[in-house]
Amino acid sequence: MSAPFTQGSSDPTVQPVPASVIEQVDAADTTLSNPKRAVIALGANLGNRLETLQGAIDALEDTPGVRVKGVSPVYETEPWGVEPGSQPSYFNAVVVLKTTLPPSSLLERAHAVEEAFHRVRDERWGPRTLDVDIVAYAEVVSDDPQLTLPHPRAHERAFVLAPWHDVDPEALLPGHGPVADLLDAVTRDGIAPRADLELRLPE
Repeated sequence: MSAPFTQGSSDPTVQPVPASVIEQVDAADTTLSNPKRAVIALGANLGNRLETLQGAIDALEDTPGVRVKGVSPVYETEPWGVEPGSQPSYFNAVVVLKTTLPPSSLLERAHAVEEAFHRVRDERWGPRTLDVDIVAYAEVVSDDPQLTLPHPRAHERAFVLAPWHDVDPEALLPGHGPVADLLDAVTRDGIAPRADLELRLPE
């Protein structure tokens, strides 16, 4: 029989959890302090396109200072700016993140993820294993040539707007207004939802 527990004795099993530990857990969950919301567009038209998109999502989640909060349905899209039938179709999706990385660091990470999947940048609108584009970062509007925010063509591309609207129907594109309105104004020709395919939120 155990000794009676007397007031004032220090039983290590009933110590309160230190505040610092609680803060660390909370920080990990919210991606540290004051995270910003970012929207990333993914596209792939070479190799196993679905596996590539999932790998990109998992790589983003594995980035310190990044938490993936939403993953859109998959759309299949005819390639942009090329002869019909000259390239395989794209799979496209949009990911919503919370991040403490500044836009420049997030861009570096996006390029690193592309390179991990052997992205080659040798021709404009050429086929590629993976595209990782920052569509929007918080409310930032910037014409920096290294990273124009929001993405300069996002407002006219159904393959960005449709999956983004699916994952966040109330979304706003800075400088352009509600994504729902922008989607109504563009053609959906050449893009089709793939309800038979699914991307997972990272565990």
